[in-house]
Amino acid sequence: MTAADRLAEARELLASAPVVDGHNDLPWALRKHVRYDLDRLDIAADLTGALHTDLARLRAGGVGAQFWSVYVPGRLAGDNAVSATLEQIDVVDRLLERYAADLAPALTADDMEAARAQGRIASLKGAEGGHSINNSLATLRALHTLGVRYMTLTHNENNDWADSATDEPGVGGLTAFGRQVVREMNRSGMLVDLSHVAAGTMRDALDATAAPVIFSHSSARAVCDHPRNIPDDVLERLPANGGVAMATFVPKFILPAAVEWTARADDNLRAHGRDHLDTTPEAMRIHRAFEEANPRPVVTAATVADHLDHMREAAGIDHIGIGGDYDGTAFTPAGLDDVAGYPNLIAELLHRGWSHRDLARLTWSNAVRVLRDAEAVSRDLKSRTAPSNATIDVLDAA
Repeated sequence: MTAADRLAEARELLASAPVVDGHNDLPWALRKHVRYDLDRLDIAADLTGALHTDLARLRAGGVGAQFWSVYVPGRLAGDNAVSATLEQIDVVDRLLERYAADLAPALTADDMEAARAQGRIASLKGAEGGHSINNSLATLRALHTLGVRYMTLTHNENNDWADSATDEPGVGGLTAFGRQVVREMNRSGMLVDLSHVAAGTMRDALDATAAPVIFSHSSARAVCDHPRNIPDDVLERLPANGGVAMATFVPKFILPAAVEWTARADDNLRAHGRDHLDTTPEAMRIHRAFEEANPRPVVTAATVADHLDHMREAAGIDHIGIGGDYDGTAFTPAGLDDVAGYPNLIAELLHRGWSHRDLARLTWSNAVRVLRDAEAVSRDLKSRTAPSNATIDVLDAA
């Protein structure tokens, strides 16, 4: 079979089992680029060169469901973080209203299936960073009411109750209040997202949760030894938990040579007065100049496939998925340049002998199942327990 034949086969497969992508930072990109002015960055237009995401490229990529990240940075603390999260939620809702023919609001696994039947892209929200709730379980429940269906327990910095993968150890995993956050997420029906958290936090959360967890955009530490990735002992716990680990495409997390290169590129961006996560046109001009003088290590769809091969071996085919992190990273792999690229990854996996059945689990059914299972746990817990009024001051003072 030729490469063209495999690509055609991949597109055919995605027509029936489209991609559920765990993490796309379009809402934050819209904030940073145009302060949420949807006329200035209209995703119904071709935004190639400006963003990784627009409607036509989502269609070309075979995307059937997207968790839109309602991320806010860790430097926003307290009520400022809550307000910014609400603004992020608002822009997703505005996108869903504006592009209703293409994007379908989804709160449940049944909604995801209904959107697929309608030929629309199921759109869910995922909060990125537990600082978004300002240590308030009531705020957590309010975010769920507003449609948030997962929360990453940390982002790049620790918070008061959980350790991040990319910060110095703080509380040693999860505090008592952190474990209560996990339990309240279980009760609400919000998926516990363990991307960005320290390995100790992963293990504590798996000990505390009654529902399946997800990693919305993390890959295998055994393949690329970066703290943002998942150790094998944690991957091996996913079958018992029922969770799903969604491989990311971010080069610095998946190719060892890209880790060091990106660190230097980020330092160069900071030296020019920019945040290392900045992907605005001005920041990208700085990055491109650096790249011209310092050629970037080549990352491809095969690099991502290496992680998925390992994750399938460690966790099993029922416990893996895809979380590209588009519009949340300055650099992407060759062939996975934007959201149109998913067929190239599926073609690579076909080349490696993955069956259609296994690929359909990877792209669609695993993610739908994990949300459905979390909903079942929520119904059970709500029938037996009341909402928690616990506070961090009480629980973590004990």
